[in-house]
Amino acid sequence: MGAGSITSNVKSDKTLVVIKSKDEEIETGIKKVGAMLGDNVEVGCNSVLNPGTIIGKDSQIYPVSCVRGVIPANSIYKSQDDIVTKYNIHCF
Repeated sequence: MGAGSITSNVKSDKTLVVIKSKDEEIETGIKKVGAMLGDNVEVGCNSVLNPGTIIGKDSQIYPVSCVRGVIPANSIYKSQDDIVTKYNIHCF
């Protein structure tokens, strides 16, 4: 977690948290759900992870990002509309 990063666990309107991905919405039934980060996730400085955010393993979040929803594993999050898949390059 980079300096100044925030993980929020309550929505500003105090309604129940819903986890949203491209394909589905999961109703949690509770008001407090923070962010869930997989192994080896790197979050850039001054980023905000909204309630119910899930970040898959080995992903990177650009600094000063506002993240919500499900970010797939092995991704680079540049903005909500710009998420790219990381490619592993092996040297032989």
